[in-house]
Amino acid sequence: MSTTSFLPRPASLSMAFSKRACHSLDPACYIDLPDLALERIISFIDCPRSRATVSLVCRKWHDMENYTRKEVTVAFCYTTTPSRLSGRFTKLQSLRVKGKPRADMYNLMPQNWGAYAEPWVKEVALKCPCLNSLHFRRMVVSDEDLQTLAQACGNRLRVLKLDRCSGFSTIGLQYITHYCRQLRVLFLDDSSIEDLSGNWLKELALHNSSLEVLNFHATFLSSIDVADLDAIAANCRLLRSLKVSDVELSKLSGVLSRATCLRELAGVSLSGNYGQGNGTLSSLPTGLTSLGLMYMGDDYGDTNIIPLIQPLAPGLKKLDLQLAGLSLEGHCQLLQHFNNLDVLEVLNGIGDEGLEVVGANCRNLRRLRVESGDRDFQQGYVTQRGLLAIAQGCNKLEYIALYMSDINNAALQALGEGCPKLKDFRLVLLLDEFPNPDFPLDSGVHALLEGCRDLTRLALYLKQGALSNTGMQFIGKLGKKLRWILLGLLGHSDEGFSWLADGCPNLERLEMRDCVFSEAGIARSILKLRTLKYVWVQGYKATPHGQNLLAMRVKPFWNVEFIPEQRGTSRVEHEGLEFQGFTELTRPAQFLAYNSLAGKRLDCPETVIQLV
Repeated sequence: MSTTSFLPRPASLSMAFSKRACHSLDPACYIDLPDLALERIISFIDCPRSRATVSLVCRKWHDMENYTRKEVTVAFCYTTTPSRLSGRFTKLQSLRVKGKPRADMYNLMPQNWGAYAEPWVKEVALKCPCLNSLHFRRMVVSDEDLQTLAQACGNRLRVLKLDRCSGFSTIGLQYITHYCRQLRVLFLDDSSIEDLSGNWLKELALHNSSLEVLNFHATFLSSIDVADLDAIAANCRLLRSLKVSDVELSKLSGVLSRATCLRELAGVSLSGNYGQGNGTLSSLPTGLTSLGLMYMGDDYGDTNIIPLIQPLAPGLKKLDLQLAGLSLEGHCQLLQHFNNLDVLEVLNGIGDEGLEVVGANCRNLRRLRVESGDRDFQQGYVTQRGLLAIAQGCNKLEYIALYMSDINNAALQALGEGCPKLKDFRLVLLLDEFPNPDFPLDSGVHALLEGCRDLTRLALYLKQGALSNTGMQFIGKLGKKLRWILLGLLGHSDEGFSWLADGCPNLERLEMRDCVFSEAGIARSILKLRTLKYVWVQGYKATPHGQNLLAMRVKPFWNVEFIPEQRGTSRVEHEGLEFQGFTELTRPAQFLAYNSLAGKRLDCPETVIQLV
């Protein structure tokens, strides 16, 4: 008889345990299960947090959780060692490792800071025989690392994601595409890759017939032969996602006709004269569910983009218009047709008028991202008026990220009332756009947190005076489920941060920039955040050598790294392609503190001072 035929699902078992527990105080009656039964039960648990809780029950459950764990995410690469991870999870199939702080994406970290992939690659190559999926994010990956990985894991690697990584070239990619002939996912999105040749893509076209996802979006790789993309589309019949880097749509007609399973397309560009002998308006597959286009003309892209996208409106679930070059009117004209969107990404040039159209028509929207655009090009601005429309019309939203020119308490209150499912809210208030007479936003933040009870991630990058100590206290008291907080240009005094730290019982990651708090005040408050695992702070009232941060050494397994103020020059490039010269650069003092079982790291550059 199959073991699955008589083993109940975890929910049933939980009820059984509860009933038995009512009649006995002996935990052995419901913990001492046969090994086979316990293995089957734990194997049904997918949530990492639930698995972590299971591993704490007793030694037997801990060992069984280790044995059955297939996927692991290392939230920061210096919190543990590769050998500790491989020794604990012997059946590991999927590994995700995050490296540099998010601040590195905005050029706020010193060069050669760290986050090298080499020790992780060597460990998985030797000690993880079951590994078939590897994901590095913001890591430094060398060509040698990719060669080692390809030669050791090539016959079993199915998924490789190098997400916002750097340090490698197309030579390293060629090792991957030559040896890893069963790849289903190759993801290189937004990575800095030295473009030495296009042979990596040719190898992929020659040897792979299993590829389902190919993504080299925003990599600025130019040595791309469209004939190789044609061959990939012909050989890989299950190709469902293709995200390229500035490839003309007119050159992809063969690819799009052969890729019959294609559902996601991005990074495709249109010139200003598209449709005038360079392509036809029927070039996009009608089965697409996700689309992102780039318009490369000198004017607005309305006349080219709208006729191309609008026929796909009934089936599209995700639409990225950040590089579409639409005017304010163009946004309004196009978005009124998209009633089934789940995800929308635009620039703030969409304006309040465009968000009103979204609120009226995109009732099923779950994720909305409004990035900052070119002030000299855009026609519209996003203020509380647009946010009010979204709050009133898009009640299923779970994620909102907004760059706004103005905000008031009423809009935040409306969001709390209209979007109760919100789990992730990020607001950046652009400087010097409009006066803000409704500051502080204390009552609005209170209403937001009161209404959005499931909020786990909160980012507020506002202006001085936008939030008083009382507002900080509201975050602490009402942010009971918050696990990540980003604060920028906020606060009135150390007391406000102290009040925040009195609450937030589940906070794990904290990032602050350009806040008014003192070094000593920050250190004292961090000690009160018992669940905190990671904190990055820049632009505070720092001492010359970070001596007040030494107070944090009482936290067990806690590393503290201080980076003094840095002055120098930085390269200026145009869209990552053309060297423009150098500019003066000043980075205020910053520090990074994190929980680690590995002790002090051994690859610290001279610019980083290890305090604890």
